[in-house]
Amino acid sequence: MRIEHVAVWTDSLERLKAFYVKYFGAAAGNKYSNPAKGFESYFLSFSGGARLELMSLAAGLTAGAAGDAPRAGLAHLAISAGDRETVVKLTAALGRDGFTVLSAPRQTGDGYFESLVLDPDGNRVEIAA
Repeated sequence: MRIEHVAVWTDSLERLKAFYVKYFGAAAGNKYSNPAKGFESYFLSFSGGARLELMSLAAGLTAGAAGDAPRAGLAHLAISAGDRETVVKLTAALGRDGFTVLSAPRQTGDGYFESLVLDPDGNRVEIAA
């Protein structure tokens, strides 16, 4: 068994796609559109084989909790950066570019070297080595 993909709702499909492509090297597939349901999505593929589905509805989404507070649904998306140096450099680049860094790179008690940032929609993205 393996996880096929993780899906995330967004009100800004193109913005969120650009974030994961630019900072995490995801390759975006073709946009899927279902005009009858007002649904659009992209599948993003990462070099390690993981996939992320970004989904939007023309009618919009119901507002949820603030991005820096725990909420029902997706807790966080963990992306392996490969090594400590990449975690540090990527976290710094995201901070310089105006994204919220919730936790600077650090060694955790469960064996990870990680940071925690918010994507443009307020989803928690753990950058780990």
